Amino acid sequence: MIIKAIRKGLGHLIILGDYLSRPKAIERHAEDQARVDKSINHMSVYQFYACPFCIKTRRAIRKLSLPMEYRNAQAPGQFRDDLEEQGGKIKVPCLRIEENGEDRWLYESNDIIAYLERRFGAVA
Repeated sequence: MIIKAIRKGLGHLIILGDYLSRPKAIERHAEDQARVDKSINHMSVYQFYACPFCIKTRRAIRKLSLPMEYRNAQAPGQFRDDLEEQGGKIKVPCLRIEENGEDRWLYESNDIIAYLERRFGAVA
């Protein structure tokens, strides 16, 4: 019980640190941002709110100005079930990419960030 309280307290401390030090989002021309917004419609991030790796991923997404849909997979429910049944495991963060009628599940924060930077970096 004490360990659970410590974990919860540290999670809130990490979230506060993230809030106070959020990176500045890149700015794109309106047409470019509209194109990015359209591409993002087929992606979503499965996450736990206070997970340090999820926070790292959200910071990168914010920096890239990506209006991503976030799905809370921590509590029992549809998103957690989807992550386990379709993604194959309950592990976060996970980027779900829907392309050509198929879903791709990308795990690991560094892999997700690298994918998003390649696809939507400042030059995109």
